[in-house]
Amino acid sequence: MLRKELVLIVETDDLIRDLLERWLTEAGYRVQSGPLSAANPLDPASAPSLIIVNVPNPRGAEALVRALEGEHRAPVLVVSGRFRRGLGGSVEAARRLGVRKVLPKPFTREELLEAVEASIGEAS
Repeated sequence: MLRKELVLIVETDDLIRDLLERWLTEAGYRVQSGPLSAANPLDPASAPSLIIVNVPNPRGAEALVRALEGEHRAPVLVVSGRFRRGLGGSVEAARRLGVRKVLPKPFTREELLEAVEASIGEAS
């Protein structure tokens, strides 16, 4: 069953982007991925319910997160290999970036879907 939620994936690694797209599509989400550019604009027919963005360095990610939230008016789920596992590290990173959730890499399909559901649910 196709859900109405559109998830925008901003990930530069083709393999990771393809995996995220497959997992989300299998779970029933509509997905648009890229990096966004003039050649690959966001589908104008609908706004995303969530943006998943990979950040190589979370310390410099605040400006990117603010720009994405402002442009698309959607919550952002930040993923990075630089986050620490465990509740304390994730909560602190989310607070510092001003987002509801962060997801440390590597993560499982189940962890991704839980974070997506929580992020979309909190935004409603």
